[in-house]
Amino acid sequence: MKNQHSNYLLQLALATLFISASGALGRYIDMPTPVVVWWRSILGALFLLGFCVYKKFNLKIQSQQDAVSIGISALLMGGHWLFYFFALKLSNVAIGMLSLFVFPIFTAFLEPFFIKIKFDPIYILLGIMVLVGMYIMAPEFNLENTYFKGILFGLLSALCYALRNIISKKLTSSYNPTSIMFYQTSILTAVFLPALFFMDTSNIITQYPYIILLAVVVTAIGHTLLIYSLKHFSVSTASIINSIQPIFGIIIAFIFLNEIPTKNTMLGGSLILATVLIESVRSRKK
Repeated sequence: MKNQHSNYLLQLALATLFISASGALGRYIDMPTPVVVWWRSILGALFLLGFCVYKKFNLKIQSQQDAVSIGISALLMGGHWLFYFFALKLSNVAIGMLSLFVFPIFTAFLEPFFIKIKFDPIYILLGIMVLVGMYIMAPEFNLENTYFKGILFGLLSALCYALRNIISKKLTSSYNPTSIMFYQTSILTAVFLPALFFMDTSNIITQYPYIILLAVVVTAIGHTLLIYSLKHFSVSTASIINSIQPIFGIIIAFIFLNEIPTKNTMLGGSLILATVLIESVRSRKK
């Protein structure tokens, strides 16, 4: 059981690492955000469809209620991506990712309303630790500049992400996680299709390698691994462990975008990492 638990934690850590690359890619890709989301969705959906066919997963939706839940979760994921990329474009990778990572706090408070689990007060403390870590890492904000707008979009993204994960958690009891991601990306492909007719898509010729990385590594593999982890951890536990994403994201941004973290970033990141380690130990004892 201990080895199995370690494998689940490793799986969740890999999901976190892959998804962390979305920050640098979101900043680097030079196309309108809705167009990026559409390409991310359709390429991710095609990759996931191929995997589902190869594994012979049943893609039939079992009930109308499930169809509604899948549709809502897809729209929430689309909102999460859209607002997150807006946050990245308006600020930087550190601010975009840090503002997004209020979502563990949203999750801890929202999960008991959707799933029959008892609220654990420890999540309040862990959520506060994450929030303090983000506060330390963030620079001073001028309410009139784009950084503040970036934070607001990051918070909206966090709310969508928390709700999407909670609904996806409920769906994992009846559907394979890869199938869930296929449904979600397929729906978003249709939702964001009109963007191709109203926005400039010519840059895809030079941007396609990064779009493919975003669609396959971050979306198809990273998010599918995340949903798999929800079968073995509560959404709150997975959310707290996922709080290491900003650290990964800032390191990736430093390597590829030369965005240099400050001392406050390192200090706040250490606090977030401590929170992740605490929750990893707690989840092992459950």
